[in-house]
Amino acid sequence: MNVQEIKTLGALKKQGYVSKRIKTELRENLVQKLKAKQTIFDGIIGYDETVIPQLIHAILSEHNINLLGLRGQAKTRIARSLTDLLDEYIPIVEGSEINDDPMNPISYYAKELIMDKGDQTPISWVHRSERFSEKLATPDVTVADLIGDVDPIKAANLKLSYADERVIHFGMIPRANRCIFVINELPDLQARIQVSLFNILQEGDVQIRGFKIRLPLDVNFVFTANPEDYTNRGSIVTPLKDRIGSQIITHYPNSIDLAKKITNQEIAKHTQSDDIYVPELAKTLIEQIGFEARNNELIDAKSGVSARMSITMYENLISGATHRMLTTMQDKTTVRMSDFLAVIPAITGKVELVYEGEQEGAENVALLLFGNAIKTLFNESFREIKKLSKPGSSDEFDAVVSWVMENSSFSLPTDINDAEYAEILNAIEPLGEIVEMYQALASPSDKLFFKEFLLWGLVEYKKLDKQESNGGYHFDDRVMGSFYNN
Repeated sequence: MNVQEIKTLGALKKQGYVSKRIKTELRENLVQKLKAKQTIFDGIIGYDETVIPQLIHAILSEHNINLLGLRGQAKTRIARSLTDLLDEYIPIVEGSEINDDPMNPISYYAKELIMDKGDQTPISWVHRSERFSEKLATPDVTVADLIGDVDPIKAANLKLSYADERVIHFGMIPRANRCIFVINELPDLQARIQVSLFNILQEGDVQIRGFKIRLPLDVNFVFTANPEDYTNRGSIVTPLKDRIGSQIITHYPNSIDLAKKITNQEIAKHTQSDDIYVPELAKTLIEQIGFEARNNELIDAKSGVSARMSITMYENLISGATHRMLTTMQDKTTVRMSDFLAVIPAITGKVELVYEGEQEGAENVALLLFGNAIKTLFNESFREIKKLSKPGSSDEFDAVVSWVMENSSFSLPTDINDAEYAEILNAIEPLGEIVEMYQALASPSDKLFFKEFLLWGLVEYKKLDKQESNGGYHFDDRVMGSFYNN
């Protein structure tokens, strides 16, 4: 029988429905998933050995949870994913503002309706997707917003005392009864507002305007907080922290592969086009920029570097390649190194700079991160270039430098089609030899990208000089580059 076909309290009783508190509901459904070895939190990447086990323990313990971590660490996504552990539907007294359980009503409205109609009390069903409520903690949030307040107009119209429960206008938390309620950025909530949550967390009831009104709410709380907030904007008051069962610390992905999986999952659908081929090295370079940013002394480490930076960089990279593809009248193209300049705006808007970084300038810092990422991946893709070498010695990279010296007019335009682009790069024989030496298994498209990447890497290692010219880049050896610059 479809549960939604049950329309009255009597039919619900006949069906043998048993009420459960939301924390018990989450726990029992989690246990069933664990027994069946099902995926618990779909779409949460990189936390299998750290955050997810702690989250499982918190749910099994029936705790309220505080997710503590820097921005862009999937805290809100984790909170929203908890709805997957709820029953698909729950019954409520029809018309109830606070999702009254027909078997255990708590509001005046529901109690009176059941007393009047008995087993004929109408019920309706709420899907688990509707059992999630969220509030961003801002300094202007009031107790009335969260808990509720006396409505003087309702009191006047009904000619009731302010002490009568019927004059209450319920806030967000009572309306989230039997739901998951998330408060994001908890430290931003004023201390006096945090105090109003004490009773709800400990005893499960609310007090409004000091009147003797007890509503034993059934809410599963999830809080999120940024460690930076503890010192810069506010803090979680100690008694409130004491009432939160489990605090779980989140983190950024600890490997490039995990970061790439997250970015691939989150990028906008319009960027996932067969018209634009993205070499694997280009995807890695996107993530490496983020890793460089998290370890750079010009970036405020306490603020963090959100995973959203990699996502928006990837989207900008595809947009840059798309723009070039349309300009050159092509139907398809492959990402090039020059397309990466389109990612700079995605970096400058996502990183918080320390004083020295501000002095350097956001765009210059972004270019520095890009350069550092190129050097890191150059070392992994080929080999590290030593700063000091023996006099008279040469290596495979010197052959590229020599070729550039002999072809001082070498330029790589950005407004050429893929065939012309490939012809220019393939004409540099030393590039092909190096790529075959280190990346023989790469696809033809990837090898072409490696060739251009190698040129940019030699620029970062100061073996070559790169100057932006009209519609492209001009490469010189360092001596000639210095001559032109002077």
